[in-house]
Amino acid sequence: MAGGGRTESGRAGGPAAGLAGADAVLLGFVRALRAAGIDASAERMYAFLRAVAVLRPGMRADVYAAGRATLCGGPDDLERYERVFAAYFGATAGSPPLPTVRTPPPPRLHARDADGGGGTPGERDPLGPPTAALASSTEVLRHRDIAALDAVERAQLHRLLAAFALRGEARRSARRRSARRGEVDPRRTVRELLRRGGEPARLRRHARVDRPRRVVLLVDVSGSMAPYADALLRFAHAAARGGRTEVFTIGTRLTRVTRELSPRDPDLAMAAVAAAVPDWRGGTRLGELLREFLNRWGQRGMARGAIVVLLSDGWERDDPALLGAQMRRLHALAHRVVWANPRKARPGYTPTAAGMAAALPSVDAFMEGHSLAALERLAAVVRGADTVAVPEAGAER
Repeated sequence: MAGGGRTESGRAGGPAAGLAGADAVLLGFVRALRAAGIDASAERMYAFLRAVAVLRPGMRADVYAAGRATLCGGPDDLERYERVFAAYFGATAGSPPLPTVRTPPPPRLHARDADGGGGTPGERDPLGPPTAALASSTEVLRHRDIAALDAVERAQLHRLLAAFALRGEARRSARRRSARRGEVDPRRTVRELLRRGGEPARLRRHARVDRPRRVVLLVDVSGSMAPYADALLRFAHAAARGGRTEVFTIGTRLTRVTRELSPRDPDLAMAAVAAAVPDWRGGTRLGELLREFLNRWGQRGMARGAIVVLLSDGWERDDPALLGAQMRRLHALAHRVVWANPRKARPGYTPTAAGMAAALPSVDAFMEGHSLAALERLAAVVRGADTVAVPEAGAER
């Protein structure tokens, strides 16, 4: 999906062949759902595109019904779907809210004219204007550099970031639970035999439990990162709602802000972080602060087996050799080290900054972090659903 909408849906004979220019908008919506934690697989995506083609691709209510019926895998997905749909497609003044029934409304079949519309001339959907008109700006916004957004676009970005979800890659834990298939559980089997007085009984089985790995976010709030810090912290706020996520800010001081990000309201959380962080728009001491993190938290267990994500441009005012040494310590502890740099998206960018060059040999995935689409891909990498080539500087490891 990273290559844009036409690569997945624009093939001849594909389910979206009749959607004309709306396919990129619909595929962007599916990507937003995935970033929110909904398992919108390729099979569900194609079912969604087929359903929209049967209904009215240009109408908000029909797209809502088609997506709710095909992209949600269970009751847990419904709330996320509502939130992402509202943020992505928006709502117009005076339009009534979309229905929130347990089951999707029955499909309405319409004779489609050459323009893909339906119904009688002049018919208007009571729930909103054409979908493409509402969402095309959102699809463009996904790829815009956060630093270049105006106030209205930032407000729209904040709504989309509030729908994010960030879960670490699943790992097999030592804990076991009863299961129909798996290894024989000798203790439960023996207890069942004793309960039956030695009479034959069915073997009891158990299996290991999959749990998401802990995610640790280190967000740079120094002066060079000022255009991106607010959006990255809102991304961290959405990630912290999922549980096993720790968030720190780094600048001239290291501040743990996981507790401040606990309020459900993003604006309240941002206000709490602003009060707790004393070094907004200051300098950067990445090496020293990374050493403090490892000594106080990481070495004691927070970074062990975790996915550690650094959101920074890599500017370092202290000795870069110190940063390189601490990154090697971090890499030895963590399951994976990911670095997201907003400057990487700029044309002709090379990691020549001393701090970035010193850190790269210990980085498993070096990514962009300048836009909503880049953060969506970052979330996919963290949960193990996508891979990024190891930077050349780390090839010697």
